Amino acid sequence: MALGDAILACLTERPMTGYELAKTFDSSIGFFWKADHQQIYRELSKLRERGHIHGREVVQTGKPNKLVYTLTAEGRAAFRHWAARPSTPAQIKDDLLIRIYALDAVDVEPLRADLMARLEHHRDRYERYERILKKRFPLNTALPADLGKLLGLRIGMRYERMVAEWCEEAITALSAIQDTANVVQLDAATRERTGSTE
Repeated sequence: MALGDAILACLTERPMTGYELAKTFDSSIGFFWKADHQQIYRELSKLRERGHIHGREVVQTGKPNKLVYTLTAEGRAAFRHWAARPSTPAQIKDDLLIRIYALDAVDVEPLRADLMARLEHHRDRYERYERILKKRFPLNTALPADLGKLLGLRIGMRYERMVAEWCEEAITALSAIQDTANVVQLDAATRERTGSTE
């Protein structure tokens, strides 16, 4: 996926300024596809050059004029073509997991602190998703036009909860390393969550 496809997806909702697009990334699409404001503005220029969006200048009194971007027919067709292609499963690329892999060769205390920070990060993200869910979808239902947004929130919440649970498991396991030189066994609840039968 390219950033341009994510911007076109935003513009399927309604025309937006560059600022509004950046805010939309901050509060929704950015949870799944990261981009900073400068990247968004650069991509808007490219999309205009390709004829995928049109920028209409809106004159404002007492403020600088603004450009409102709208999908063109070509942009809508390009987005539909992109959306019809098979997706690529996400690949995990996380330096924390490399440290965990080589656990016997690293200092445990900095690793535990890192895991605790990660735990807080994922708990915070979960709570943020939950607030958005309660605000936008209080009955946990959506009109067809918003169903994709509800489904995105739900997978985001499940992911954050799952990673937070794993962080808790890893922190507990690291504590066990310091308490004993013997083999560390995960508890039954942890094995059940991860699907292990060993």
